[in-house]
Amino acid sequence: DGEVHINELKNGSTEMFWNPTSEVRRQRLKRHIVLFEEQTDFESERLWQHVTSAINKGDQHKATQEKFVLEEEQRNAARERRESGTEWKPLLFRHDAGTDEWRYKYEDLRPWDPLNDIAQFEKDGILQTMERHLSTRMSNHKATCINNQITRHKRSAKDCRRRKTSDQPSNHSQNTESSCSTPESVQELSDDDGKYLGFESLCAQCGKEMNHLKEIHSAVLSLQKAQQDIHR
Repeated sequence: DGEVHINELKNGSTEMFWNPTSEVRRQRLKRHIVLFEEQTDFESERLWQHVTSAINKGDQHKATQEKFVLEEEQRNAARERRESGTEWKPLLFRHDAGTDEWRYKYEDLRPWDPLNDIAQFEKDGILQTMERHLSTRMSNHKATCINNQITRHKRSAKDCRRRKTSDQPSNHSQNTESSCSTPESVQELSDDDGKYLGFESLCAQCGKEMNHLKEIHSAVLSLQKAQQDIHR
């Protein structure tokens, strides 16, 4: 987030290549790191602290010395493990024998879901995804609404049969039950998204969240199209 210049060696001229504004600096990505005192001995910031300090002071000779000391210690530790037959067990990586590569143990290769995934974060060396779980919450809510409507439907049909049976002669009871099996309050929806077992539309909260998800989905599709156009 600082100025970057291009120096032309042939004629000694200098050209401004990058000069971030205060607005650009405010929009920079936040750096999330583990506190230094909470890091283990082999985490990069702690492991390379003396090399980093020398670089920041502009002492290249000191930085080279510290780097040599650090790498020599690692070579000696590896030699001692090899001589004693001690197996090195990585904490966060595993060896893939098929590709002869080291892979992160907790890698998540599923596509990013913009409707459900909020952010990725690291905890105890493990990358995790924070999710909304909207689909699960809405599914449970819809199921509750449907069950409530089924209960009301059965109760209304039962009351209707009881009322008609008491009012009409016995030879009309069958036709009466058939004509009264569907209460007027229960209607089928014309919108396919709102059809659940042929019952009436779900509660206002469900409808509101459904519309909200549709708006988000439409916005995401628009962004994806724009990204594809930019890529082309």
